[in-house]
Amino acid sequence: MAQTLEILTRRTGTMQSIRSIVRTMKTMSAINALPYEQAAQSIDAYRDTVLTGLHAFVVGNGPLPVDQGPDALPVIIAFGSDHGLCGNYNEVVAGEVLRIFAPGSRIIAVGVQMQDALSGQGIPPEQTLMPPATTEGLGRLAGRLIKVLDDLRLADANGSISVSLVFMQRALHGQQQPTTQRMLPLDPEMTQALAKRRWSSRSLPAFSLPPERLFAALINSFLFAEIFRAAAEALVTENAARLARMQQAEQSIDDKLEELTAETRSVRQSEITTELLDVIIGFEAMKDRDLRKSAKKNVQKGSGTTSTNP
Repeated sequence: MAQTLEILTRRTGTMQSIRSIVRTMKTMSAINALPYEQAAQSIDAYRDTVLTGLHAFVVGNGPLPVDQGPDALPVIIAFGSDHGLCGNYNEVVAGEVLRIFAPGSRIIAVGVQMQDALSGQGIPPEQTLMPPATTEGLGRLAGRLIKVLDDLRLADANGSISVSLVFMQRALHGQQQPTTQRMLPLDPEMTQALAKRRWSSRSLPAFSLPPERLFAALINSFLFAEIFRAAAEALVTENAARLARMQQAEQSIDDKLEELTAETRSVRQSEITTELLDVIIGFEAMKDRDLRKSAKKNVQKGSGTTSTNP
């Protein structure tokens, strides 16, 4: 029984240590999500500035040339997680990539585990980039992806590409869902809205750059903002998913600790009861022995008195 109590005590200590680790991971997930969420909000302001530039370009040069043509090379960028402890995050994103995959598509994976998930779906990526470890890495990742896209465009025979971003996005009630965002060609609704919007100033915009170079710079800035925003949202969702998993793990550990505590109390009470019974049984045994000794002495005394009197 003592060995069972020792085992229960050791298991309880182990579960408490695991709970401490889970609590630390939960706190880190909550802390890590905040900078990425702030980065996503910051890039939204930058994106609005780029859209204002595109609006000015439309006012000065007419509608945007957004048609990529039917022969544009399809490119899919999939944002995954390399940190783990967030469930089937990469597998869900890989499933969304498989849903939109078309023959001849070029896939770029962000994360080695994302590469493994895509390979498991039978659509291995052409290139794999490392996900950012901090908010400072978001800009470097976006710049690197723009360079990769530019290389693919120059290598294509038609010189045109269509780009889609696949990443995890937050949903209602703390849920998450994969989403596909078409980046190129530009969203027709967005370009039509820019064409219909009136210029807010009485002065028309003027440009010193040639229209082709200006349009290319604006498109690069727009792509940078979209990729930056998608990467930041993916990392916020990843940390939110990890936080949810850690909360579930913490609840499971608490339930197990309650079971172990109840079982430990029961075993300890059984030990105490057994020891008390041993004491009582020992006391009763000694009491019976004393009574037998006393009775024996009385018998011996009685026998000695009878023998001395004729």
